[in-house]
Amino acid sequence: MEKISVIVPCYNEQESLPLFYNEIKKTEEKMHSVFFEYIFVDDGSKDGTLAIIKELAEIDKKIKYISFSRNFGKEAAIYAGFQNCQGDYAVLMDADLQDPPKLLPKMYDYIKNNEYDSVATRRVTRKGEPRIRSFFARMFYKIINKISDADIVDGARDYRLMTRRMIDAILSMSEYNRFSKGIFGWIGFNTKWIEYENIERVAGETKWSFWKLFRYSIEGILAFSIVPLQLASIMGIVFFGISIVLIVFLIVRTLVFGDPVAGWPSLACLITLIGGVQLLSIGILGQYLSKTYLETKKRPIYISREENWDD
Repeated sequence: MEKISVIVPCYNEQESLPLFYNEIKKTEEKMHSVFFEYIFVDDGSKDGTLAIIKELAEIDKKIKYISFSRNFGKEAAIYAGFQNCQGDYAVLMDADLQDPPKLLPKMYDYIKNNEYDSVATRRVTRKGEPRIRSFFARMFYKIINKISDADIVDGARDYRLMTRRMIDAILSMSEYNRFSKGIFGWIGFNTKWIEYENIERVAGETKWSFWKLFRYSIEGILAFSIVPLQLASIMGIVFFGISIVLIVFLIVRTLVFGDPVAGWPSLACLITLIGGVQLLSIGILGQYLSKTYLETKKRPIYISREENWDD
């Protein structure tokens, strides 16, 4: 019997976990030909998430869990899930039921009866989401697809079912600075996309503020594109060319027409502009350098405080 590993990253999800468990068990009952294992990854939650996971593990021996020593972030939780899953397939799901378990039989049917290595989901609407957040999200997908090799579909969710060979390919990319959506697209493999309407959280509050999403998008761009570095170089060349033209213009105007150089306000504006471009370029370089610095440290992606693999 084939096995599906259900990987569930959790951070402060005490309200939604019991509801999620009830729904995924209903789905499991419909898929009689497949054995399920559950891997709950507690990402250093501050509420009763871990206690609820332990309670569920007591009544369901298919449940395994790992609890981090602190909050390492969802990317670390996703990696931990992949690293510890034993299934022929693995499905990544959020505990807030924004990833509907009822789609899983359909996803399994696609991957089993066709030559797909992955069946992924995407939202076709962003109902219930602030307009400005939706606007910036769409802009991010457009930008990263133009400047990188990662194929990221607009509205893509982390919710996807994958074969073992795709899981192994993901694990081979053991980089510290992780951006899973980009990794899924970069490694390739045949992917079937399933569309569905946006579903709001069943309980609790989102952990993703606008600022966190903005930082996450920057992480994605830095992880899969060097265009910002190229842009900094282009700006340097452009401003160097402009400065040469202005120098020649001022010399000619002074020598030929006897016109003295204009006052300091225009000079101050130019110095401020060029200084700003220089600082921006240094900042871009610094971001890439900082990522390189973190990679060379070879720190673990996560640290486990507690787990029940041997129970």
